[in-house]
Amino acid sequence: MDNHIQIFDTTLRDGEQSPGFSMNQDEKLRLALQLERLQVDVIEAGFPIASDGDFNTVRAISKNIQNSTVAALCRTRQKDIDRAAASLRPAANPRIHTFIATSDIHMEHKLKKNRDEVLEDAVQAVEHATQFCDEVEFSAEDASRSDPRFLYQIFEAVINAGAQIINVPDTVGYAMPWEFGQLIKNIRENVPNIDRATLSVHCHDDLGVGVANSLMAIRNGAEQVECTINGIGERAGNASLEEIVMSIATRDNNRETGIVTEQLVPSSKLLSEITGHDVQPNKAIVGDNAFAHEAGIHQHGVLNNPMTYEIMTPKSVGLEGNKIVLGKHSGRFALNRKLEKMGYNLGKDELNQIYMKFTKVADEQKRVKENELLNLISQTLPQKNLSGDSAMTG
Repeated sequence: MDNHIQIFDTTLRDGEQSPGFSMNQDEKLRLALQLERLQVDVIEAGFPIASDGDFNTVRAISKNIQNSTVAALCRTRQKDIDRAAASLRPAANPRIHTFIATSDIHMEHKLKKNRDEVLEDAVQAVEHATQFCDEVEFSAEDASRSDPRFLYQIFEAVINAGAQIINVPDTVGYAMPWEFGQLIKNIRENVPNIDRATLSVHCHDDLGVGVANSLMAIRNGAEQVECTINGIGERAGNASLEEIVMSIATRDNNRETGIVTEQLVPSSKLLSEITGHDVQPNKAIVGDNAFAHEAGIHQHGVLNNPMTYEIMTPKSVGLEGNKIVLGKHSGRFALNRKLEKMGYNLGKDELNQIYMKFTKVADEQKRVKENELLNLISQTLPQKNLSGDSAMTG
């Protein structure tokens, strides 16, 4: 193990499976090129067996991506693997990603197979996939609800068969962080040949802990995390790429990613533009309010020193700066600073007069805009106009 955490982006595959988030080939290619600018290690481009459209999209992305690895997902079926291999043929750095369910509930009710049959399918799939490319990833679907002893057994077998990446998905977002971290630690301790493979995780957010599970997995020996821009994905979504990356960048002195963090907001905005779905305003890192301040105490602190309330800089994630929002929670300090930027230098009594009028307007609406401040100035302090002695200078 080293301190580099690989970022495997599955926005184009698992993310697109969100209802209402489907993308056409041109849109996926635009996003794939942005993901390469973001410098993700792996772009999972699609599920080629699903349709001709998905096959052609994976092929187009494979032709155009030069630096990131391009992965194609497939079941442990020979025709799936052959289709994935064909779609990846133009890729500079291809990866076949094959999976099969390993939990008892999935094996009994979905696959109608026993453990021996699933183990055999997994080994045969990996052996077949290694004929087509140097990188083969194996995922144990629903790993977090699987018998750990069976996971150890199947992981050991597929590594011996040639899998270089072993993925542990919390497919239904069931695990708690302490449980998932322990599972990863146990896999490290109980799979004898695990050091021959990269240990990966793929966490869903059904209980709101997808990012926490991913971080606990890293702490316990995971070397790759599978995630999506804006946290999109099946049901409640996947672990959010931007949250994982900035958590590592901000809080983990022992690990790093290769992500160009200044491309996080541009990536988020491009995905929102393509899908027509904005993130919620309070979304960490990329939400409209992530670096916005309305409360007077916070504004006072941030205006004096941003680090009082911002643990990372807006520029570090691709924003020009923070936002000071004037609303009913704002204080005199922030109001005065805004008026100064507008060119008005008010005395204490003048500021108090404007502030009292400002609070009445702010009580009636969510935000007070610049043109409304100009109206307050002209109504309350008519001498402070464009021709006055203390006129706006900017």
